Amino acid sequence: MGQNSTEWAGVAQSGPEWARIGESTQISLFDFYDPCAQRKGYPFNLELDVGPVIQFQNFHVNNIGDPFMESNYGIHSRKFEVAVLDWFANFWELPKDQSWGYVTSGGTEGNLHGLLVGRELFPDGIIYASKDSHYSVFKAAKMYRAQCIKISTSIYGEMNYDDFSYKLLQNSGRPAIVNVNIGTTMRGGVDDVDEVIRTLKTCGFDSRFYIHCDGALGGLMLPFIKQEPKLTFKKSIGSISVSGHKLLGCPTPCGVVVNRLKDINLVMSTNIEYVASRDATITGSRNGHAPIIMWYTLKCLGYNGIRMKVTTCIRKAEYLEFLLKKKGVSTLLNPGSSTVIFERPKDEVFVRKWQLACEGNLAHVVVMPNVSIRHLFRFVDELAENRYIMLHDKEISTPCVAADIGPDMKYYHSVLLRNISYMISGFRQSIFKEARVHITRTSLGNPILAD
Repeated sequence: MGQNSTEWAGVAQSGPEWARIGESTQISLFDFYDPCAQRKGYPFNLELDVGPVIQFQNFHVNNIGDPFMESNYGIHSRKFEVAVLDWFANFWELPKDQSWGYVTSGGTEGNLHGLLVGRELFPDGIIYASKDSHYSVFKAAKMYRAQCIKISTSIYGEMNYDDFSYKLLQNSGRPAIVNVNIGTTMRGGVDDVDEVIRTLKTCGFDSRFYIHCDGALGGLMLPFIKQEPKLTFKKSIGSISVSGHKLLGCPTPCGVVVNRLKDINLVMSTNIEYVASRDATITGSRNGHAPIIMWYTLKCLGYNGIRMKVTTCIRKAEYLEFLLKKKGVSTLLNPGSSTVIFERPKDEVFVRKWQLACEGNLAHVVVMPNVSIRHLFRFVDELAENRYIMLHDKEISTPCVAADIGPDMKYYHSVLLRNISYMISGFRQSIFKEARVHITRTSLGNPILAD
């Protein structure tokens, strides 16, 4: 353990001094580990054991071109990729013979591709996206030199449909390319696909529109939530994208975009002689390891395994909301979401320690399968203690977030009622058993739950 990290990694440090990587900046593989395990603010799942497929990392696997067509590059994982795409097409109810897609480098590429298809179908179209949309949506508009109109949102992060209707009518002569959020980045807000389609048709856009659904995290969760609008290609949806490194837990950034085959054949497909294949992707050369890992994950989990993870995430998120409310922290959690929003801590050291994603006066925790109840207790206890120090010792006031999440008590009563129902169902008993908690007391004299 005392060795230099480059020696531990088996890296030969020879040649001129300027060429010796890592020495001047004190880079260490050992120091890199702890921050990786500590993060709570960003959505990723660390549960997946990729041991059985890690052996393929020794090979250069390149899925260049169309996953449904062979190329002249022989080492690829197209069979695994097509199996993954077929799974997602079936999951979102699009017949295999009507679907196309590919494994992307992540949610951003999925959005870039989905919106590009819309732009190619409607070259004079306007991109409509809520102001809470992922930044990649606005990046796409800039890259494609497309006009983009932002739609206001509710405190829950959901699109304001009256504002959407008003702006559609202002531009009724041009087609609409609509980004629908299936879980916004910061608040976990979900746009109602049915209401978006109704608004488009009411405003006279009967067929002059294209809908892309950004389901980076929520695209895998929403189909399991009964009270939410169903996410399905049986509706007038053009494409859906999802991340593979979030809920599924792939160790490298990746994702999937699924399109209607007729749209791809009409505006996107190009024959590339150099690789003897067709290509309608963004990047050309693509990571062939990601489809193998995604296939392995889906094979291990199955439909019921994913459903169980979704249920666990949502219940733990609701319990985190309950714990934060008990500590007097202003909090908001959308129904069916695993993203818990709360007032931004004033201590930036604390923010960096827990790798919290922050925006304005708000921060959030995305509760993923690998986040245990013990982690949640520890986080809430540290947050409460840090908040107490800021308020009393340093006399720093907490931010006012009423405008961001609404009147606090309105949500406090709803979360109490919801957690009472979990106590009845026995869920709370199970999570206490998982954490093996006992009653202790902090230095502030307040009883808390701890490991």
